[in-house]
Amino acid sequence: MMAEHIGKDLSGKVAVVTGASSGIGAASARLFAQAGARVVVGYNRGVERANAVVAKLAGSGHKAMHLPLEDTVQISKVAAAVRQEFGRCDVLVNSAGFTRMVAHHDLEALNDDLIDQVLTANVRGPFATIRAFAPLMKESGDGVIINISSGAGQSGTGSSIIYGASKAALNTMSMSLARVLGPEIRVVVVAPGMVHTDFVPGRTEEMMAKAAMATPLKRAIEAEDVALAVISCVTHLTHTTGSIISVDAGRHL
Repeated sequence: MMAEHIGKDLSGKVAVVTGASSGIGAASARLFAQAGARVVVGYNRGVERANAVVAKLAGSGHKAMHLPLEDTVQISKVAAAVRQEFGRCDVLVNSAGFTRMVAHHDLEALNDDLIDQVLTANVRGPFATIRAFAPLMKESGDGVIINISSGAGQSGTGSSIIYGASKAALNTMSMSLARVLGPEIRVVVVAPGMVHTDFVPGRTEEMMAKAAMATPLKRAIEAEDVALAVISCVTHLTHTTGSIISVDAGRHL
């Protein structure tokens, strides 16, 4: 009985991944395509990168779509386009986000504009995307929303104070949504530690290596490691909702 759950086939399913032109989003898109799903590669400014990701995905029927987090009207247009062109949405991965490095002790450097940008991208954007796609996902009856958070949301660390705060908001929002969207839709948070990508401007290889060595497992977290947790939320963790899955090499300890 258990064997049939290993490598669960996602043929016929549709996965929408925001921020999928690079990093965790692109890695997740690749795994969903390998499992047989058709994938919508959401992007903000990286249209060429998004098209390059689509071109390399296994299978066929994938498409890049412009999904900017700050534009609720465009997000709603994409949800309508997915309904029209794909007829369904089974998985939504909110991988897109934004941050800037600001030393935590430098309160003046964390200005109102940056606070607004981070909260728009990391809190309002995912909520607007979920709000737009929830009706279509409910129709599938077995939908999964995976919100990419960060260990910073629980520890108050990270690239800036507002970044950690925005991820804490995403964690809490995900619990609320898990209550109201069930049983048709599950909502799971995947919270990585410092991932070996270029997501944070100004973060050096040396900083990432030092962070990796500070964890109990003493290894870097790659985008693919996080993507494996993302697809597992769909294929294996079928009774999990409203929970936070840490992928941090034990950094929280």
